[in-house]
Amino acid sequence: MNTVTIPSSAERTVLYVSPKPDACSVDSLEAAGWHVAHAKTTQQAERMLERSAATVGLIVLPPEGTQQQLSELAACATRTDVTWVAQVQPGQAESEPVRRFILDYCFDFVTLPCLDERLVFVLGHAHGLSRLRESVVAPQLDLGSHQMIGQCDAMLHLCRGIDKCAHTGAPVFVAGESGTGKELTARAIHDRSSRAGKAYVAINCAAIPPTLLQSELFGHERGAFTGALQRKIGRIESADGGTLFLDEIGDMPHECQAVLLRFLQEGTIERVGGSGPIQVNVRVISATHVNLEAAVADGRFRADLYHRLCVLRLAEPPLRERGHDIKLLALHALAMHRKDGARKIRGFSSDAITAMFNYNWPGNVRELINCVRRAVVMAEGRFITAADLGLPDAPCQTGRTLAEIRNDAERAAVQEALTRHAYSLSGAAAELGISRATLYRLLNSIGLRSEQPAMKDLRLLDAEAGQSANARAPRCAEHVSH
Repeated sequence: MNTVTIPSSAERTVLYVSPKPDACSVDSLEAAGWHVAHAKTTQQAERMLERSAATVGLIVLPPEGTQQQLSELAACATRTDVTWVAQVQPGQAESEPVRRFILDYCFDFVTLPCLDERLVFVLGHAHGLSRLRESVVAPQLDLGSHQMIGQCDAMLHLCRGIDKCAHTGAPVFVAGESGTGKELTARAIHDRSSRAGKAYVAINCAAIPPTLLQSELFGHERGAFTGALQRKIGRIESADGGTLFLDEIGDMPHECQAVLLRFLQEGTIERVGGSGPIQVNVRVISATHVNLEAAVADGRFRADLYHRLCVLRLAEPPLRERGHDIKLLALHALAMHRKDGARKIRGFSSDAITAMFNYNWPGNVRELINCVRRAVVMAEGRFITAADLGLPDAPCQTGRTLAEIRNDAERAAVQEALTRHAYSLSGAAAELGISRATLYRLLNSIGLRSEQPAMKDLRLLDAEAGQSANARAPRCAEHVSH
């Protein structure tokens, strides 16, 4: 006998969406400790969800199950984080629209007439799953207090790279698109290194005019130029003993690159207008969104400086390649800015999650955080929807079946084998481990022979090759006999 776990008193609400609720089902649910909130329409259900703490919903699908009715129910289901269970008539799940609705929007379904124990058990299971979702906390990489969130392979690889870079004093270059968090990586390296107790100094090389950048980096003496009323310590000297982060190094003016190279080579600086070198001990971390290799090839960046800066290299993955991290980062951004809005936001609707996964995020993590913060302020309901996020519609991508994937793989393998063997069936078949007849049938079945003229006379070429080989065989035998 199945034991049904009853939710705690504060969590016993199930939203029952049905024009005419079944009195017996309501009685059994209430006897099992559930508070049943009844909604006759989807509009009423949405209003009730904004005010209630229901985590489980029971949707009674209309017997006729028209496309319009299912669309209204789907719209209601996607606007909340409620875990839904569908209640259907016998045979109703055989309908394609109903089957698709259950698969896309529901955790489970029950068929009428349903035993009370079965219904209570399914709802209890759905409630447990809902609570598990709510208890999931975005994992944070163990990189100090900088909240680098992620669990994808690329971020775990980055974490291991940070650990390795932190235990050496060699210069580090962090590559990545704008908004991926390059400065967080630089700060994490500093905080995990032996220099953690010393200064961490950052400078954006693209934000300072070229005429002032050298003075900012190296400092100046009083009277070195017009307006230099007193001595100024530069960023490099102020980072002595610690770490200097050169952000957007790819935009550094060419005239400043030679001076920076001398500092990296000799470990000394000279203030503008100064009279002698000053010894400094600084660990340099640089970053840029610019492709430095291309900049070196174009002459926009010195090759010798590039090699000095890129002793160790880390790559920040773009957000579009981080998979489930998108949702984790969105939840983190919501937790940070939840108080910015007038309403108490409970989370993201299903369509909002889908929209975030389908968006390309050219601005990466910075764009995601700003998008969520704006949605917190502008949201009309308890859940942030796709409309609140305001993301452009992603192009519809049609999935491929396993048969189509297998067919494409076979086409590619056969094409490559034929190319390597000059379109000889015998050579290609031997490489692929199949017979010539099997390969010929395969060419027809995958549509490769009819698409390329070079493959139309394969059998003739092989036949001619075979005849040529047979013609040589007697001559060889005759030569041996002599």
